[in-house]
Amino acid sequence: MDIGFIGLGVMGAPMATHLAKAGHRMTLLDINTAAARDLAAGIGGQAVLTPAAVAAASDVLITMLPNGQVVQQVALGADGLLHGLRPGALLLDTSSAEPWLTEQTAARLAERGASMVDAPVSGAAWGAQAAELVFMVGGSDADVARVRPLLDLMGKAVHHLGGLGSGHAMKCINNCITAMTFTATAEALVAGKRYGLDPTVMVDVLNQSTGGSWITQTHFHQRVFNRSFDDPFKLELMLKDIGIAVQLAQQTGAPMPMAGMGQQLWRMADHAAGAGASVSELVRWVEKLSGTELTPGRAERQG
Repeated sequence: MDIGFIGLGVMGAPMATHLAKAGHRMTLLDINTAAARDLAAGIGGQAVLTPAAVAAASDVLITMLPNGQVVQQVALGADGLLHGLRPGALLLDTSSAEPWLTEQTAARLAERGASMVDAPVSGAAWGAQAAELVFMVGGSDADVARVRPLLDLMGKAVHHLGGLGSGHAMKCINNCITAMTFTATAEALVAGKRYGLDPTVMVDVLNQSTGGSWITQTHFHQRVFNRSFDDPFKLELMLKDIGIAVQLAQQTGAPMPMAGMGQQLWRMADHAAGAGASVSELVRWVEKLSGTELTPGRAERQG
C-alpha cells in the first residue's frame, strides 16, 4: 500500500518503521526535514516537503501530531493534504486531538471524496517501538476495516468505540484519568515520606494492593526514585488532554469537579516546569510544594 506518514517524533518514527518493514511504500514528512530524510533513507521510503506532496503519493495518510489544530492545518492548509488527495484517500489520525476539530476536518475532506478515522494511542514511546500500542478508534465500520491491518502492524489491541471522534474522546478520558491518578499518587507518597515511610516500599505495596495503577507500575521506580524525571511524554500534552476531557464534559453536561480541580493543579505544574518539560516533572512540582523529595529510604518523621 502507498502510505504517507506525517509526524516522525518519538511515536511516529517507530510506527512508520513497522509499516515499512511490512512492505508498505512510505512517503514521509516532518517539521524536522532532516529527521524525515534520515528515516526515509533508513526504511527505503521517500521524504517530501509538503502535506500535499504526501497526499499525492499516498492512498492512506497517517498523522501523529501534537493536537487537532495542527492536524487541521496539515489537512486543510495552503499546502495541505486537501490539495493533493488521491481518489478514495483515507486520513488515519493517530494524534491526541479534540473530537470536534476531528469532525470539522473530516467534513472538509469528505467534500473531496476522502474519509477519516481517528485512532489515538496508549502505550507511550516504548509501545510504539515494540509495536504494542493500544488504539482507540472512531470511524465507520468500512473505514476502520480498511485500516485495521495497518493498526495491527503497529499495535497489540484495537478498540472500535463508535463513529468518527470516538477515539479522540476516549483518549482524552483515558489521559484525564491517568493524570488524576498521577497527582493523587504523588501527593500521597509525599505524605507517607514525611511520616517516615520509604517511598520505594510504598510503591511496592501499592503494586500489590488496591491503590496500584499503571503509574505506580511504570513511573516511580523507573523515573522518580532515580531522579531522572525523563518520561518522553510532555507535561504540556497531558494538560492539553485534561483540557479536552473537561471541555467534552461541559459540552455533554457531565459534572467533573475532580478533573476541573486537577486541571488547575496541572496548569501550575506546567507553569513551574516550563515548555517542553517531561510529564515526570509533575512529581517534582508536588515535591516542591512540601519541601520533600521522594528519594529512597526512610526519613525522620515530620510535623
